[in-house]
Amino acid sequence: MPAIEPKTMRKGRILYPLFFLAILSLHFNCKKPSVTDKTDDSTTGANISWWLTRADQSVLLTQQTTAIAFTGTNRPAGNIIEVDSSKTYQEIDGFGYTLTEGSAYLLNRLDASVRNTLLRELFGKDESSISVNYLRVGIGATDLSTRVYSYNDLPAGETDINLNRFSLSQDTADMIPVLKEILTINPSIKIMASPWSAPVWMKDNNSSIGGRLREQYYAVYAQYFVKYIQQMKAAKIPIDAITIQNEPLHGGNNPSMLMNAAEQANFIKQHLGPAFRQNNISTKIILYDHNCDRPDYPIAILNDPAAKSFVDGSAFHLYAGDIAAMSTVKEAHPDKNLYFTEQWTGAKGEFGGDFIWHIKNIIIGSVRNWSKVALNWNLANDGGYRPHTPGGCTECKGAITLDGSIQRNVSYYVIAHASKFVPAGSLRISSSQTGPLFSVAFLRKDGTKVLIVLNDSDRVQGFHIRSNGKYAKAELPAISAATYTW
Repeated sequence: MPAIEPKTMRKGRILYPLFFLAILSLHFNCKKPSVTDKTDDSTTGANISWWLTRADQSVLLTQQTTAIAFTGTNRPAGNIIEVDSSKTYQEIDGFGYTLTEGSAYLLNRLDASVRNTLLRELFGKDESSISVNYLRVGIGATDLSTRVYSYNDLPAGETDINLNRFSLSQDTADMIPVLKEILTINPSIKIMASPWSAPVWMKDNNSSIGGRLREQYYAVYAQYFVKYIQQMKAAKIPIDAITIQNEPLHGGNNPSMLMNAAEQANFIKQHLGPAFRQNNISTKIILYDHNCDRPDYPIAILNDPAAKSFVDGSAFHLYAGDIAAMSTVKEAHPDKNLYFTEQWTGAKGEFGGDFIWHIKNIIIGSVRNWSKVALNWNLANDGGYRPHTPGGCTECKGAITLDGSIQRNVSYYVIAHASKFVPAGSLRISSSQTGPLFSVAFLRKDGTKVLIVLNDSDRVQGFHIRSNGKYAKAELPAISAATYTW
């Protein structure tokens, strides 16, 4: 039997996520809903469509023919998942991946027709697509790039405080062309951008690895963000949001940069926020972008009114900590948004264990804890888990492997169980947890309800879905997940 909660290995170190079933407890279901579903549809006799993935890979995101329909109003015995669209929570921005420069490099070397077919499968909106609607990209290199670079690389000892030599030239080769092709397929896709490091001449150790941003260059670095957003806009690539620093408490990656909460607050309120305002930039500023073990970091920044005024919300990963930390931040600052921006799957991972863990913690767990997005890590790599920088992640498995053929990996199916059915603008609605079943539910703009259910037990679980007072009988195989729509 596949492991249900596998060890998580990342960037040369093993991390054990410190959370169990309690991570999925709903912290806010008792709150007054912010929006009321005004539809008055009768579910009597309505059929439910559903798609199934088994952890043993015998079924992969396949629509099932077993009929499920709403019937009577008498409460049946056993497990009941109650879906209540009168209780609504956050609006969803999307589900997706990070399109690293390395991913774009591989995609751009496919035959044009093969690439276009694949991108339509990933980002299109028809029945054959998984309809990914959110991407994260690097501002400069990530550790899964073809090389380490920034947009202002200089010979040792030189500086450029006016950013006269700022250039997106490295990204014009692959990243920008691939993004343009994706935007042609899905013009409404949202893009978040995150830096792994400032240019090395701005840092106190003059290295792409670790170090801190010199305070004398805070204003210059704010203009670096401004130039990036403006030049991407000129290339017809709108950047919806930026995070200030990927994993600001981890300085061992290549590239990487350390930035504590006090430094990030100072950078936001004195430099980045005013620079965006002065240049009429509406791109959202999102802070933190690191693990759930340090909710004190974003809370400390949001407790500063001057910094908070420029901030849209906080971003999280889950290589350490408890997913419920996102709700801790929401409780402290309910007026600010939350985003789940990265979780990897690794070369040593096993499909079933990774699938169950990610559905439980990322798709269901982060959204039930107020996240507007749920993103897995890398979109694509080759069979050797390349490209990566020297010292970058050597075991990060993409959602797809491009190595003479196209292989769809576990992350493809994790994200697809949500992205294919939950478009941007959908609302999370109330759904109950019952027995060994975990769930999250949504209301789409067209009135369709979507329910994702995970059975992480080793037995088939029968249950009923209750909606608008009617019940529908369902059965979910052991170690599997399904998406239901009606």
